[in-house]
Amino acid sequence: MQAAQDIADGIRARFGIDPPFVGIVLGSGLGEVAEIVEDPVALPYDEIEGFPEAGVHGHAGRMILGQVAGLGVALLQGRAHYYEDGRADAMKLPVRVLAALGCRALFLTNAAGSLRPEMAPGSLMLIGDHINFTGVSPLFGETGANRFVDMVNAYDPDLRARFEATAEALSIPLWQGVYLWTSGPNFETPAEVRAARVLGADAVGMSTVPEVILARHAGLRVAALSLITNLAAGMSDTPLSHEQTLALAKPAAANLKHILADVLAGLAAEKNNRS
Repeated sequence: MQAAQDIADGIRARFGIDPPFVGIVLGSGLGEVAEIVEDPVALPYDEIEGFPEAGVHGHAGRMILGQVAGLGVALLQGRAHYYEDGRADAMKLPVRVLAALGCRALFLTNAAGSLRPEMAPGSLMLIGDHINFTGVSPLFGETGANRFVDMVNAYDPDLRARFEATAEALSIPLWQGVYLWTSGPNFETPAEVRAARVLGADAVGMSTVPEVILARHAGLRVAALSLITNLAAGMSDTPLSHEQTLALAKPAAANLKHILADVLAGLAAEKNNRS
């Protein structure tokens, strides 16, 4: 925890920023969402001691600090994944730095495969809950009673309601569902996809769940959205690939950008009214 606080103190001293209110993590192909940040300053991950490399194409690997509608934000363009080096806690330090910077909430995004034929590629899904299909936790090795994190309402009901209302006001379809985390990097088999559907999952992907657990451990409120880039294995004749993920993420990123901008603007207005 002290390492995260020291890094946060150094970032604040270097850039002279006020504490950001919201942290945002952008998934594969969603880097352009960073365009909503006003007066941005960028800090590459390799300039932050202990930060992981964003080793996947489509992840820029930098922190962007700035504002949206006057609300301070700290945006992470890219994440490290469990499959890169077998560490479920690869995002522990970045999440804790966001908390140490002063963030109250964490918005997570990812690219995911749909388990529902009607939720087609290009759709957005608001995550209401998750299933951890990997059997690992980013809190392995933690000590103390607070490692036993309550995951009921891990996806904050108030934040979810804000995203729903915002999408409706913008006339942007927003599905809701359960996200299932697999380790990757291989895609799931058709049999695993059928099993996931039986378990109650609506989308499947290789990220996000560790960050949700870490965020709740750090006391952050969480909202998360999946950008659907493909139908899962066995549901389509199209071969699955990371290139497909990136290609289909780009057109839908505009809708995600509009929703995020309006949710942040609403939070900014409420924060100003309370001041």
